Amino acid sequence: MIVGGIDIITLTATLMGASTPVLLAATGELVAEKSGVLNLGVEGMMIMGAVAGFAAAVATGSPVLGFLMGAIAGALLATLFAFLTQKLLSNQVATGLALTLFGLGLSALIGKGYEGVRPPPTAKIDFGPLSDIPVLGRILFSHDWIVYLSLILVAVVWYVLRSTRAGLILRAVGESHDAAHALGYRVVAVRFAALAFGGALAGLGGAYLSLVRVPQWTEGMTAGAGWIALAIVVFASWRPWRVLLGAYLFGGITALQLQLQAAGYAIPVHILSMAPYVITIVVLVILSAIHRHGVQAAPASLGKSFHASS
Repeated sequence: MIVGGIDIITLTATLMGASTPVLLAATGELVAEKSGVLNLGVEGMMIMGAVAGFAAAVATGSPVLGFLMGAIAGALLATLFAFLTQKLLSNQVATGLALTLFGLGLSALIGKGYEGVRPPPTAKIDFGPLSDIPVLGRILFSHDWIVYLSLILVAVVWYVLRSTRAGLILRAVGESHDAAHALGYRVVAVRFAALAFGGALAGLGGAYLSLVRVPQWTEGMTAGAGWIALAIVVFASWRPWRVLLGAYLFGGITALQLQLQAAGYAIPVHILSMAPYVITIVVLVILSAIHRHGVQAAPASLGKSFHASS
C-alpha cells in the first residue's frame, strides 16, 4: 500500500528495527531511575556498546558475540558510574555527563581502525509460513532476534516491577533509600545491579546500531539516541509500556524521514534529519500534559546520594 510515494507496510515494518536501540536504552534507564539513580551517561554507554560490539563481531565473525560484548561494555561503564556515585558519592548529573564525554572520546579512538569495515550480517528469524502472511508477515515476522528481545524485555521489566519481590525492593529503594536501608535492604547493591542492567541494555542498543541499523562503525553514530532515551523515560512517567510507545514513535518518524528522502520530497535534508528528535519531544510533552492527572511522579529519591550512616 503506497500513499504519496510512501510504502506504508515497509514503513511500519522498518519502524520496529529503527526503534530498537532507543527502546533498549530507555528500558534500561527506566530500571536505573526506578532505583533512584539518574544516569545521564546513556549516550556514552550506547556508543561504547556500539564500538565494542562492532569490534567483537568483526574479530570473531559472530554477531551474537558482538551483541554480548556490547552489553558487557555498557554494563562496565555503568558499573564505573555506580562506583563513582554510590561509593564515592560524586554528583550524579556531573558524573553522567562526564561518562558521556568519556564514552564518545574513547569510542572514537577505538573505532579508528574499524572505519569502512563491514560487520558479519545478523540473520532474521525464520518464521516459515508466518512470514508469508499478507501485510502482517512483513510487519511482525520479518525481523532479527534483537527486535523481539527488546519487546520481551519491556514485558519482563513491567512484570518484575509490578508483581515481584525484586521489583518491590527496587521501587522501595527508589522511593526512600533511608526507609529501605532501615528495613535491611542493601541500597547500594540494589543500585549497582539496576545500573549494570541499564548499562547492559544501553550497550546492547548501541551494538544494534553498529551491527544492524547502519551497519558499520561511524564516529558519534548514536547521534543523540541516548538523550532521546532519557527524555522518553521521563515523559513516559517511568512506565514500561509508555516507554515502548515513545520509542516506537521516535522509530516511526525516523523511518518516515528516510522514506521521504528516498521518495524525493523537496524538504531540506537537515530538517528531515532533526524531525524525529523534535517531533518526538513535542508529542511526548503534549501527551504528558493531556494525561497529567494520571502521570506517575518520579521516584522520590531520584538523583539523591545515599549515605549508609544515615
